[in-house]
Amino acid sequence: MIEVENLRVVFRLPKRQVEAVRGVSFRIEPGECVALVGESGSGKSVTARSLAGLAGPGAQVSADRFTVDGRDMRGATGRDWRRLRGRFAGLILQDALVSLDPLRTVGAEIGEVLRTHGIGERRDRDARVRQLLTDVHVPEPERRARQYPHQLSGGLRQRALIASALAGGPRLLIADEPTTALDATVQAQILTLLAERRAAGETLLLISHDLAVVSRLADRILVMKDGRIVESGTTGVLLSAAGHPYTKELIAAANGRRRPARTEPGPVVAEATALRKVYGDRTVVRDVGVSIRRGEIVGLVGESGSGKTTLAQLLFGLTDPTSGHVRFEGEPFSGIPERARRPIRRRLQFIAQDPLSAFDPRWTVRRIVGEALGRGESAEPVLARVGLGPEVLDRYPRQLSGGQRQRVAVARAIAPRPSLIICDEPVSALDVSVQAQVLDLLAGIRETDGTALLFISHDLGVIRDIADRVLVLQDGRVVEQGPVKAVFDHAGHEYTRTLLAAVPKLEVRT
Repeated sequence: MIEVENLRVVFRLPKRQVEAVRGVSFRIEPGECVALVGESGSGKSVTARSLAGLAGPGAQVSADRFTVDGRDMRGATGRDWRRLRGRFAGLILQDALVSLDPLRTVGAEIGEVLRTHGIGERRDRDARVRQLLTDVHVPEPERRARQYPHQLSGGLRQRALIASALAGGPRLLIADEPTTALDATVQAQILTLLAERRAAGETLLLISHDLAVVSRLADRILVMKDGRIVESGTTGVLLSAAGHPYTKELIAAANGRRRPARTEPGPVVAEATALRKVYGDRTVVRDVGVSIRRGEIVGLVGESGSGKTTLAQLLFGLTDPTSGHVRFEGEPFSGIPERARRPIRRRLQFIAQDPLSAFDPRWTVRRIVGEALGRGESAEPVLARVGLGPEVLDRYPRQLSGGQRQRVAVARAIAPRPSLIICDEPVSALDVSVQAQVLDLLAGIRETDGTALLFISHDLGVIRDIADRVLVLQDGRVVEQGPVKAVFDHAGHEYTRTLLAAVPKLEVRT
């Protein structure tokens, strides 16, 4: 179905050129699942997007052989690629918020695929849209189809994007981190859905930093590093007997490790009492109380739409509670004018789930990080702490990979040495090796600087690794809380047990 030999992708920048893909060769046979794995910036996404003619503006794509569905695509025009996309190939991108049109409803986004490719009668398309949303486990599909992307949680946006990719019934599905924004239970549902479609004869190219996801779906794995494939093989052989040191490093990082808890947390930094937030006729946060002490890492878990991000916004002062109050370092923080909150904000930082939307696209990395630093301070040492070199300083957000953008977001948050960082999915876009580095970094910051963290994540493995305490949120309520080990090893609430059971595990098949 796909055959490439010596694929190269070069981006020409004003002062230099970047060779993102360097002589990659592989085949994808009908009905199989091939996974591309590797750290952020290794060339995975550029390789995958090249197969759909979407390598990016300024990209120069060349190959000795480049056939898609038996057609030679060297020198293909935009019109040639548009004929392939939608019906032959569906693409699920990593950044759902910027991939969906903000001016169109979700239903219109999905319906466009049906209309463009003449699928079904016009009178039946609304029903088909609802069925596609149901297939990817979107609740209340009729209501969600009428909503805009900004009205959906991160997980719901990702599911809508998957529904759009599936709308044309493509024979090849290119999935670039398709479950990154999803909580464990919905991730399990989506993985089951992808497995069902594969069993029906569809072909899948899976790009993922999550080796547990890869181990469940993939027949073969291609390991990429610095734009090259350094190792490949069947999934069982590669995961049980990896030969390349880099592959071994990825597998070791996927197994995770428990970082030591802080035994003596300091005084309370932030405290919320009886928080309640109502939007129209929907109560999103229901009587939540939480306290976070200096040097403590508190985890917050729950399904997409459970109210995690809204709670973070309340604590950060991005919105005021309908009732209840927030205190920061002993002083009122909610219900006060923004001008009174502004001087406090350097001591309270936020790492958003979607860094591309959080950055000014006109600013370079130097300016993004520099804004959080004091006068005369350099951004280079801060970037070095999150594993980025000086070569990214003059790049814009769109010129960075998803993982690089997330590391810039972490760098900006730690730059002013805050008392509390609210982390909303801060490592969701990172591969396992870089994820481990950032988690080590955040854990080290709390030890050296005494910084407290509220760590929001759908990845229970990450919470187990880093958090001291955990709160489990369901439908806006805290249904269980306590020390991480006690809650995860002896969960008392059925909802917590459901979340834990859905966590994908690294499977080594022989």
